[in-house]
Amino acid sequence: MVVSGNKELIWVGSALKDLREFPEDVRQVMGFALYLAQVGEKHPDAKPLKGFSGAGVLDVVDNFDGDTYRTVYTVRFVDAVYVLHAFQKKSKRGIGTPRHVVEVIRERYEWARRLHAARGPSRPGGGR
Repeated sequence: MVVSGNKELIWVGSALKDLREFPEDVRQVMGFALYLAQVGEKHPDAKPLKGFSGAGVLDVVDNFDGDTYRTVYTVRFVDAVYVLHAFQKKSKRGIGTPRHVVEVIRERYEWARRLHAARGPSRPGGGR
């Protein structure tokens, strides 16, 4: 549902279920970042995800109690924000995104692209 010109928020795969597993403080940070994306703004902690140049795929990172939580979404589409993945980073090797996680994000991005195309022409006030 689009409210007052905001972009629709669409969850891909298990992203919503996974985000609900995060600690409350982290959920609030991620929720605010997604809200800002819906109204055309960018959270200060949202950064482009490497390997997705030109796709408008952003990554928000929040640390809580020694753990790192990440939410990945795309703002490529004019009338919708697709949340592609939400996960707790468990790797202790570097800050990079693990390869298997990048593959999940890539698959879900393609899924979102197909889903968006199948939704048909954008609704009034939206656009593509």
